[in-house]
Amino acid sequence: MALVFIPPLKLGRLAGRIYFIGFKSLTIVILTGGFTGMALGLQVFLTLQRVGSEAFVGPAVGIALVRELGPVLTAVFVTGLAGSALTAELGIMRISEQIDALMVMALNPVRYLVVPAILAGLITFPMLTAIFDVAGIYGGYLVAVILLGMSPGTYFGQMQTYADMSDVMVGFWKSVCFGVLVPWVCTYKGFHCGHGAEGVSRATTEAVVLSCVLILVFNYFLGSVLP
Repeated sequence: MALVFIPPLKLGRLAGRIYFIGFKSLTIVILTGGFTGMALGLQVFLTLQRVGSEAFVGPAVGIALVRELGPVLTAVFVTGLAGSALTAELGIMRISEQIDALMVMALNPVRYLVVPAILAGLITFPMLTAIFDVAGIYGGYLVAVILLGMSPGTYFGQMQTYADMSDVMVGFWKSVCFGVLVPWVCTYKGFHCGHGAEGVSRATTEAVVLSCVLILVFNYFLGSVLP
């Protein structure tokens, strides 16, 4: 882990990992964020309508997305998409002895393969989470305002009143934590996979399952500690 902060950084590898984790996950993050916000907006509107408080749909959708659903769902989807591919890639390099070849060439495989992935996760997860949040908020807007007739001023005005910067920072710190956690677990599993195709398959499955479980565990504890 200390190698992450020791120069020189492999900038070319880092740029490739940012593209691999960030850009390739962009479409799925926007789609899932939008539909999550739409489903959330619909259910919150119908629930609050029973007590005559549908004016609070905006803050309910915004706070739920920014504090909880945005960082968690973004991390889970990126794990399934990029994290599994990362594990499989390193696993194939392990069983085909390409990692051993790097060591023979006096290259540190951890610095060359693992550090760029962790740094890329640290950079891309907060950005993807922010995009998920925006897509979700406008998904909720589409349902609550366009389809169900709520005033646009009420939706965004109440959100501005009740959601503050502390909610945004909770989501930000969670996404930073997941941005380190997911690449770390996925590269570790790929780096230490078993023999043959079965070993790579098992490592990929274990990486996704362990990452998702740790995301939910850390989400609870971070939610308990952060204000």
